[in-house]
Amino acid sequence: MAAELHVELVAADRSVWSGEATLVIARTTSGDIGVMPGHQPLLGVLESGPVTIRTSEGGTVVAAVHGGFISFADDKLSLLAEICELADEIDAQRAERALERAKTDEDAAAERRAEVRLRAVSVH
Repeated sequence: MAAELHVELVAADRSVWSGEATLVIARTTSGDIGVMPGHQPLLGVLESGPVTIRTSEGGTVVAAVHGGFISFADDKLSLLAEICELADEIDAQRAERALERAKTDEDAAAERRAEVRLRAVSVH
């Protein structure tokens, strides 16, 4: 069994993060999933939620992911997101304002996106 897996986190408009990891946690339509080296092959649909990547160097990368797909085979994990932001890129105050605005406008989709962004920042 390999000690690490290669991860590619890609949004529709850019490559977000690429590197070696020991664990990736993501939310799928079947529930939360943790993928480690040697995991069984999988293909799933990503739900909106934070993705946590434990890097081989001992660091942690957190991203807010909004929809997409997850694929794993041969110790290569691909996360193909419709929209994705690293926690470091998220302005928490702006996300809080967006959440309040979405609640006022009763926009459930915008509210969910803002909540995911805030969760990614708080996990980070």
